[in-house]
Amino acid sequence: MRSLILAVTLCTLALPAFGQYSAHQDGDVVSLEDAKNQTVVSIMPSHGNNAFQMTVKGKNVLQFPFASAAQFKSRGSYSGIPFLGPWANRLDEMAFYANGKKYQLNSGLGNVRGPVPMHGFLMTAPWEVVEVKADQESAWVTSRIEVYKQPDWMAQFPFAHTVEMTHRLKNGILEVALKLNNLSAAPMPVAIGFHPYFQVNDAPRDEWTFSVGAKTHWIGKQNLPTGEKEPIANVITNAAGGSLKGVKLDDVFGDLIRDASGKSTMWVQGKSERVEVTFGPKYRAAVVYFPAGPGQNFICFEPMAGITDSMNLAQKGLYDELQYIAPGQSWEESFWIKPSGF
Repeated sequence: MRSLILAVTLCTLALPAFGQYSAHQDGDVVSLEDAKNQTVVSIMPSHGNNAFQMTVKGKNVLQFPFASAAQFKSRGSYSGIPFLGPWANRLDEMAFYANGKKYQLNSGLGNVRGPVPMHGFLMTAPWEVVEVKADQESAWVTSRIEVYKQPDWMAQFPFAHTVEMTHRLKNGILEVALKLNNLSAAPMPVAIGFHPYFQVNDAPRDEWTFSVGAKTHWIGKQNLPTGEKEPIANVITNAAGGSLKGVKLDDVFGDLIRDASGKSTMWVQGKSERVEVTFGPKYRAAVVYFPAGPGQNFICFEPMAGITDSMNLAQKGLYDELQYIAPGQSWEESFWIKPSGF
């Protein structure tokens, strides 16, 4: 009983603030705060480890169509920054290929639905909080999920592994750092991604402008790449800063435009509010999702380790950028969210 009381106390205890930064956990929600930049990030480890809010001076950078955190937990999957694993987006059949072998998915387990399996099975899974901390440089939370301990997960994706994620707030910028640890005896394919929902608040959606830092568009059929590419200009007339008026996208882009450090940046802007999303070098593709219709006041710049259906396209010889983790090794990468003009 004493250990239980202590655990509950720790869950609600606000950790010491270090001037600019503070971090604390209150029940389901971990909050990171940067007082100087008036930025607060809220993460829910118990619901997919989703960073569901990022407010700057009280304005949300992420779409949050809920009245409370509790309502988000009960209803919200497609909001905030969902993690998609062990594969992101769609597969072209109820199976995937790795190391030249076919792995059939089991619809009877209820955690993967067909005939087009989508977004893996970790989007709302509970994560274990490893550390909540702040110092003079930043505020952060690190959480972990142990896929190898769950029989139903291993039945679908039989590569023993763990995933560690650190949300770090520093100088008004949120870094989402991911680490995959391959515990299996075989190389593990990396097909994960994120599905963040971004917004600006100071202009109607038709007045937003955006930029996609990519050179090519993967031609698709029913939201699945065919293996053919074309110049991005065939799809977006001004990908370096065009208007979103009249635009509808749910497309995969590759050959990302990189800076000297290998990073690639996308952005959306209203009148003055701007959100930049920077992908680390191991995010090889981006899905850009901007649906038409009322109430769809968001744009998604989705960091992807590989294109949609990358494992199966690689097996067919139509994709040559599929990444693997050697047995006993790790894969690490980050992306960053930088608001400005708020």
